[in-house]
Amino acid sequence: MKNLLLLVAFVSVLTACSSSDHNTSTSGDSFNRTALLTHWADNIIIPAFSNYDVHLAVLQSEVENFNANPSQENLLTVRNSWIAAYKAYQQVMLFNIGKAADLNFKEAADTYPTDAIGIEANIANGNYNLELLSQYSKQGFPALDYMLNGLSESDSGIITKYSSDANADAYKLYLTSLINALKSKNAAIVSDWSGIYRSTFITSNGTAVSSSTNKMVNLFVKNFEKDIRSGKVGIPAGIFSNGTLFPEKIEGYYKKDISKDLLNTAVQAQQDFFNGKYFANSQVGPSLKSYLDDVKAVRNGLNLSAIINNQFETIYTTNATLNSNLSQQILSNNTKMLEAYDAMQQNVVYFKLDMMQALNITIDYVDGDGD
Repeated sequence: MKNLLLLVAFVSVLTACSSSDHNTSTSGDSFNRTALLTHWADNIIIPAFSNYDVHLAVLQSEVENFNANPSQENLLTVRNSWIAAYKAYQQVMLFNIGKAADLNFKEAADTYPTDAIGIEANIANGNYNLELLSQYSKQGFPALDYMLNGLSESDSGIITKYSSDANADAYKLYLTSLINALKSKNAAIVSDWSGIYRSTFITSNGTAVSSSTNKMVNLFVKNFEKDIRSGKVGIPAGIFSNGTLFPEKIEGYYKKDISKDLLNTAVQAQQDFFNGKYFANSQVGPSLKSYLDDVKAVRNGLNLSAIINNQFETIYTTNATLNSNLSQQILSNNTKMLEAYDAMQQNVVYFKLDMMQALNITIDYVDGDGD
């Protein structure tokens, strides 16, 4: 409760400061939201989920190969496929709408830190149901991280778990279950977007709270604030724990050297969506940027869209100073993590206060950092 009260006070101060420190102005809204939603669906969201599906299929195949022959070569191969799929996930995590929301897609794919003790218990008793909420921290990419990088201090020790260990077959089965769960959920999402949901998404082109534009803008802000700023940096760096550090709570903890890469991949996906960049293509279409320009959103005399893009560049510059292993960065010099957090926090302000106000959209989620 104390943390909640402090948070409410902080948000109030933040809001007050923002209102007094700048002057955001806009004109009327005649933006073509049907074109915006069509572009999002056809050129960004569906291609991103399809790309993710391709990477999951490769990972699934490599897991099968590794289980059939747990060699050093196959371990390295399946690890590389896991990294590629994990980065592809960073490009779809924003789109937690429709079937993805129904299936709790994000929670099942990327709840971390993973529950290593729970995973070992699942493997030992063989009686688990990955559809249960209680299993979210025992599956997804963090669980695969543990299974491929954390079972032993050495690669030979990890390979032994899958070859000569008394529970080798159970380890293989769990590894297979993890990738099958990821593949199954994404297949359902791709199928839904390929069927009726695309039309449902585009047709909902109004300004109501339940409209697709409102939902996506809220998801955009929430993803950046909660999953990127807080999850990847703020929580492990002690922002919400009075300075108590949690280096074990970084993403990709067992692999150690991919946490910064995952962070930057997610930030880039966020900026690309803001600018309406086609997936895997430099072409751009209707976007939040063009929507803000259309309503002539200006902050202190400058286009708000330009201010936001400039802040993204500041984020990349700040992130470039980080160790590739964010856990190590926290332990060696946490100040750089705090600086990375502050750079992202500035864009949270631009998104949450200026952009939402300019587009006349209300935040539909509850702040609860540090609770």
